[in-house]
Amino acid sequence: MRLLAKTHERERPWPPLQPLGSSIVSDAEAPLLNDEVDGSIDFTGRPATHSKSGGWKSAAFIIGVEVAERFAYYGISSNLISFLTGPLGQSTAKAAENVNVWSGVASLLPLLGAFIADSFLGRFRMIIVASGLYILGLGLLSASAFLFPFNDSDCQKASDSSACSPPQLQVVLFFFSLYVVALAQGGHKPCVQAFGADQFDEQDPTEFKAKSSFFNWWYFFFCAGVLVALTILNYIQDNLGWGLGFGIPCIVMCLALIIFFLGTWTYRFRTHNEDKNPFIRIGQVFVRAVRNWQTTPTVISTEEEAQGILPHEGIQQFKFLNKAMVMPDGSKKDGRVCSLDDIEEAKALLRLVPIWATSLVYAIVFSQISTLFTKQGVTMDRKITSSSRLQIPAASLQSFVSMAIVIVLPIYDLILVPVARAITRKPTGISMLQRIGIGIFFAILSMVAAAIVENKRLQTAIEHGLVDKPKATVPMRVWWLIPQYLFFGVADVFTMVGLQEFFYDQAPGELKSVGLSLYLSIFGIGSFLSGFLISVIEKVTSRNGRTSWFADNLNRAHFDYFYWLLAGLTAASLILYIYFARSYIYNKKLVV
Repeated sequence: MRLLAKTHERERPWPPLQPLGSSIVSDAEAPLLNDEVDGSIDFTGRPATHSKSGGWKSAAFIIGVEVAERFAYYGISSNLISFLTGPLGQSTAKAAENVNVWSGVASLLPLLGAFIADSFLGRFRMIIVASGLYILGLGLLSASAFLFPFNDSDCQKASDSSACSPPQLQVVLFFFSLYVVALAQGGHKPCVQAFGADQFDEQDPTEFKAKSSFFNWWYFFFCAGVLVALTILNYIQDNLGWGLGFGIPCIVMCLALIIFFLGTWTYRFRTHNEDKNPFIRIGQVFVRAVRNWQTTPTVISTEEEAQGILPHEGIQQFKFLNKAMVMPDGSKKDGRVCSLDDIEEAKALLRLVPIWATSLVYAIVFSQISTLFTKQGVTMDRKITSSSRLQIPAASLQSFVSMAIVIVLPIYDLILVPVARAITRKPTGISMLQRIGIGIFFAILSMVAAAIVENKRLQTAIEHGLVDKPKATVPMRVWWLIPQYLFFGVADVFTMVGLQEFFYDQAPGELKSVGLSLYLSIFGIGSFLSGFLISVIEKVTSRNGRTSWFADNLNRAHFDYFYWLLAGLTAASLILYIYFARSYIYNKKLVV
């Protein structure tokens, strides 16, 4: 018989239908034990089984929720700079700064959301709470646009510029709503993807391979939702009104919450050790290692031998943390020492830091997609054909990133991975770190293409005497921008998905949501760095009456210089990344 004791019910949804820890598996149920998923329960609180829970049937509901959430989020973020420079009347530099700050906050808040989920609520409950906040924020955002409609033609006719200034109430309501959406995303984003990955058993060979594919198809459908948002919502916002353009995402999030509830009976919920909070356990490793700084290597070696720990790369790396195994005098008084497992988890987090840091420049490049790339497109000929009157919304050009991902991801998962798997004998084909590095290289190509095209656009403006006519359309087809979007789409297939899988798999077992929030924080910090870089460059380049690289008149600005700078920074970061990736020690549980 097997006693199911000491399993924590933190991940179980409410209401608690059956007290966990009180049931005993009978002899008649013994043949079914092999079907159980270790460390997971189902909705009723019973041990989860491979046949009745989890896998792709559960992942399908969760992916559906993610598609809806990304549709809503990108429906706001992709065209945000147009709203700020239009109805809110901000300058290009100020609007880009506000977009970067908001994106940064939205990408850093998952750290808070993941902490609350992994420590208190659990992923299931956090997703429900975050969805409610999403609906609230999007509803208020739509109200801010409906209550204060913007008419561009009336503003152009007005002689007094103050007549076009938005009411202060609208500005306050808009930014309050915007940051409620950021808060909602902070709880939603790390938990949904981690909860989806939880549906696959790492100990089962078939589900282990399926989990690697899950990250690929997750991002495939993620981008499908973004593609719809960019092609439909941006058109509605530019042509039918911002109120409707913000209202549709609110309705979609209501549907997403219903979809999530429909899959409840198929989900697996991770159980956790209830002895001590994982944050406390890992934090104590660092605290005790610092307190024991005087402990000699001899004492540590003696303790390692006593525990039967064989020398290996993991134990030799960050050796100062091994001091947490003993007291300064070599004793174990009052049990105030850390276990080897706790120390290994602390080291696992430290190993993530160099990869996290060297990915920040990639995130800075990522920030340009919805800001400067969009402003480039606004100045160009956006007619579908030379004789057509229908214009493509500049923000919809971001759909080419999604198109590239939707096309390349299936090729990668169905063709390239099996071929690489046959060559390398690795379940994932190539390692996660190799995949990330390939994407960073494509990001460099994107910046190079953007710089070349922007230089061509400026030359065209000069040739046609449009330098001092910022409102005039530069006679250069917007299709010139497609290569920079496509290159970055390919970069995302490798780097973005690689980072998601890497930070989920390499994070300690009870901190999977935190692992994904660390991945998201890369883009949060990257947005802040992008805003900071733009602010500094604008101040430096506009000194002594000179024209800023980010002047409101884009025909006198120099986005091309900025793109060349980013290409150089990305190349330098790739060199550092390769150095750290080559020396990275994977967690022992992984097969890579």
